[in-house]
Amino acid sequence: MATKKPTSSKSQTKTTTPKPTSLNDAKSTEPTKPVKASKSAKKEKKPKTPRTTKQKMVLTSLIFISILLVAAAITTIVLLLTHKSDIDKAERAEFTEPIYSTLTGEEIASEELNNTPTYCVQIPNGSTDGARPQAGLNQAGVVFEAIAERGITRFAAVFQNANTSVIGPIRSLRPYYLDWDTPFDCTVVHAGGSDEAIADISTNGQRNLDESLEYMWRENSDRSWNNLFTSPADIAKFNTAQGYNTSDIKAFPRYKPEETDAILAEIETCKTESTDESTDTTCQPTELIDEITIDFGPIKSYNTIYHYDLESNTYLRSYADGNAHLSYNCPSDLDQPNTMAACGEPTQIAPRVVIAMFVQESTAGDGYHENINTISAGSALIFQNGDVIEASWSKTAQNSQITFRDSAGEDIKLAPGQLWIAAVPQYGNVDY
Repeated sequence: MATKKPTSSKSQTKTTTPKPTSLNDAKSTEPTKPVKASKSAKKEKKPKTPRTTKQKMVLTSLIFISILLVAAAITTIVLLLTHKSDIDKAERAEFTEPIYSTLTGEEIASEELNNTPTYCVQIPNGSTDGARPQAGLNQAGVVFEAIAERGITRFAAVFQNANTSVIGPIRSLRPYYLDWDTPFDCTVVHAGGSDEAIADISTNGQRNLDESLEYMWRENSDRSWNNLFTSPADIAKFNTAQGYNTSDIKAFPRYKPEETDAILAEIETCKTESTDESTDTTCQPTELIDEITIDFGPIKSYNTIYHYDLESNTYLRSYADGNAHLSYNCPSDLDQPNTMAACGEPTQIAPRVVIAMFVQESTAGDGYHENINTISAGSALIFQNGDVIEASWSKTAQNSQITFRDSAGEDIKLAPGQLWIAAVPQYGNVDY
């Protein structure tokens, strides 16, 4: 039997939807929107694929290269810091504190030079007997000048590390020169001496190099009897043979070179400001002492004149008869040269400091030699940096150094360089 589909009928009951009675009811009857699924829900987790051997090798290589780069960077930084440290050390070494000579106050290359033995050479100054020009005298650190006999002056010259091949001539010793030599702990180089001086050096045990052709030589020239010379090398041989390896120097107090430079700069500045009308200054310019005359007695050829040179800060030394005081500076590589033939032209002596030390002096009992009171005290005039200081001096024992003090009783510092001390007798005179 065939199945029939039901057919609609006009009489069939019609279903109706009730109308909402309010706005809220209308909203509540709206159809519900379907909820969208989240993206994470849509995406499915893929399983991890294991790395291949090639990938592992590449990764390992990258890690190794990275480590190498980091190590290289660290090494570079360390090297740069080390290099900078080396540069800093080199710069510090280049600008280390300078070393100054105990004897002269001048800058020297090394502290070892302060430990080399000193030597004090007795040098004549006769005007007609071949003593002039002397040799090496311009390299002495300290020079004492005094009358030896009959108005003729002589020098006790103190050396250390002299750069020359000849020093001299050499003459005899006097007791007062020995008193001045002793504080320098030097080898006393001389050719004989007065009876008192020979007895004194034998008794008190100073280092004694008397005339010896093992360490000296006679020059074949027209120097008459003033033809005995020595050299720093010969004296060094003597000192080595005697075991004199160093010297305990009792030195004079010195300014440092930069301190002297500052004094001179102040003089120049003050001088400039005082002459410049546009500059308001209270600076009182120093009146430079251009000329000093020191008279030991009536003989002009032994009296001295010094002319101050501001540029070099030295005192050019001449004799009152108008002749410059000259000295040979023989090259150090010569062997016993003839000073007048092999050492070139002599140059004018120009000390950095000049001291006129007033002493009590008398003629010895033999009517020929001199006596000077050295273990004593007195007045002095100190000329340095173009100025003069009125001072006092004192010496308490043979092995003590002379002390120079100002009017306030303070020790006086001296400019670095050659120091020239003139022992002016009570009948002498100093003008400036």
